[in-house]
Parts: sequence; structure tokens; C-alpha cells
Amino acid sequence: MPESRSSILFGEVCQSQKCLLRINGGYWSAKTGKPFEIKSFLPIPRKRQSLGEPDASRNGSKEILRAILLGHEFDPRAAGVLKSVIMPDFHGVFPYLVSPIDADGHIRTGVLGRLCDDLIKSGVHGLTPLGSTGEFAYLNNAQRMAVVQTTIEAANGRVPVVAGVASTSTSDAVAQAKDYQRLGADGILAILEAYFPLGDAQVESYFRAIADAVDIPVVIYTNPQFQRSDLSLDVIARLSAHPRIGYIKDASTNTGRLLSIMNRCGDAIRVFSASAHIPAAVMLIGGVGWMAGPACLIPRQSVELYNLCMAACWDDALALQRRLWRINEAFARYNLAACIKAGLAIQGYEVGDPIAPQAALTADERKAVEAVLRDIG
Repeated sequence: MPESRSSILFGEVCQSQKCLLRINGGYWSAKTGKPFEIKSFLPIPRKRQSLGEPDASRNGSKEILRAILLGHEFDPRAAGVLKSVIMPDFHGVFPYLVSPIDADGHIRTGVLGRLCDDLIKSGVHGLTPLGSTGEFAYLNNAQRMAVVQTTIEAANGRVPVVAGVASTSTSDAVAQAKDYQRLGADGILAILEAYFPLGDAQVESYFRAIADAVDIPVVIYTNPQFQRSDLSLDVIARLSAHPRIGYIKDASTNTGRLLSIMNRCGDAIRVFSASAHIPAAVMLIGGVGWMAGPACLIPRQSVELYNLCMAACWDDALALQRRLWRINEAFARYNLAACIKAGLAIQGYEVGDPIAPQAALTADERKAVEAVLRDIG
């Protein structure tokens, strides 16, 4: 099979759920009206059970179908039909966790575990270690592993854990992704660091390699404020046809770009808001939630905002959003990790200072964050 083709395996359960219609010997998406090329019927041994290759006995069939999506021939939105069957659903509030670290460089696992537990009890829908707020660029491999393992153990299956993978090297990023899946991560947040500028082909190959290496969903992340390379709409559309790339967090300040992604890719890729966007506005245009550091400080209010948006109570949602926006403003004004770590320290979590050479907030800056948290309640 040519490497340029994305192969998705799915059971006849798709037909029972009316995802596909069989018409004149061919298969068509009941949702998009687009055709799927059926390569062959393949028997799958019962021992071969990985994501996307369900045990045939559970589907009441001894065969599954192999659907080949050709990105240059088929609308990438058609991929969403299959992903809705074979991928777990990520939605809602995913706080970007800080990485608590002591003066000797050890991860404060007890503090991180307590923070994770409290966030879950506040109603968040998932946890994201090693995002931007998690200072992934300042940690060594052992520290990153400790952060991810602690988060997974604290979550204990109650919410999904989507672990951040970031590197300038494709091979290192692939190794990280495999390690985090082995630890028990439910998904990967894929971040590209670049010292030298990269072209579209190289950017695409980096994210594709990560998704090819794991059997769990991948969230692609782009933040043009900090990265030398960005994901173009064409690259996003091609990546959205990959069976494990189902989500994107775009941290540009261009909300119109989010709408372009949604229009271009449909259900094949779902959009999470970043702190650079107004979450309620992103939800209004079709976003599925919020992945951001400020949710660590205001988890209960963030969940309330999400619930109001899901209930289409837009007047109440926007009133709450206006009140919460002050924490986003503080997050944008100060160093990301320093701001969230200071806020968590105010709330009683001894997460420590940001990793040097970053600086902690000054006394005046800390008072400003404290005033915002006090006013939000």
C-alpha cells in the first residue's frame, strides 16, 4: 500500500450505526454523501486487537473493512465519519498543567497529584501535562516522564490524559509519544519546535510520524507566537485525513482561521480553543472545548462556561465569559508558567517558581493576579 494513503480499519458495526450506506456495490458516507474506496475484505485474527482494529467477534462479524482515504481525491471531512466510530471523544475543559519542581530539579509529584485530583473533582473533562504552561521546553526526559506518569496515576481513568510531545527532532518526538502511550496516556498533544524554518512537507511529516507511531488520538497544536513554523490550512486538511489526528488546538489570535479549519475539514478535525481565543466564541462557531493554562486556576468556572455553551444559553455564557476574560488578560500579560504558578501558590499549591532562566512574578504582578482571582471568586 502506498505510504501516502491513510488506512483506517473499522468493523461492520459502522453499517449498523448507519455511518455508511452500501449503494450499487459501493460504500458511501451517510453523513457527508462522499464515497469510500473499499480496498478489500480482510479477516482479522482475534488476537490482533488494537485501536481501530476491533475484535471481529464483538461486531458479530468475522470480517472488517479496510477503507482507503485518498487525501488528494476525497474531501477530508469524510474521515470524520470513521473517526467518530474508532476514536474516543475529547471535549470540554482540559487544563494545561504546570510542572511543579523543587530546587533540586525533582518533580513535586505529591503537589501535582493533589492538583490533578482537585481539578477532576471540579468537573474538568481531561488533563494535559506538558503543554506550554507545563514548561515542556525546560524539562529533561526524566522530568517529563515523571510529570506524565504522575498525571496518569492521579487521573486513575476518571478523565483522559492528553500528554504533550514536543521536540525539534522527529525521532525524539516519536520516542516520547511511544513512551507516554506505554505509560497509559489516552492521547498525544503534538507540538513542533523548530530552530531552523521548515517547509510544509517537513511540518506535515513531523506530525504524521507521531500519529503513525501510536494507537491513541493525536491533537495537533500550533502556536505561531512561539514557533518558527506554522501549520498551513492545506497541511491541516491533509493531516485531518489521518485516522488518529482528530483534534487541533490553534493558539493563533485569528478566530477566523479556526472557522476556516472547521469549514475545510468538517468533522475530520475538531477545534479546541486556546487562551488566545475567547472560548465562548469558539464554542459558538463549533469548537469542542478549551485547552489552556488558565483553566488550572478557574476550573469550576471554566466548566460552568462550557456547560452554558453546550446548553446554548449564550446570554449567560457571554456574561460569564466577560467576567472570566480577566484571567486570560493576565495570562497574556505575564510569563505563562509564572502567572499560573503564582496563581496556584495563592490558592495553596506549592508548585514552585518557573524554571530558570524564567523569572517568578514580582510582588506587584503577583498582587495583580491575586486581585483577578479574588474578583472572579
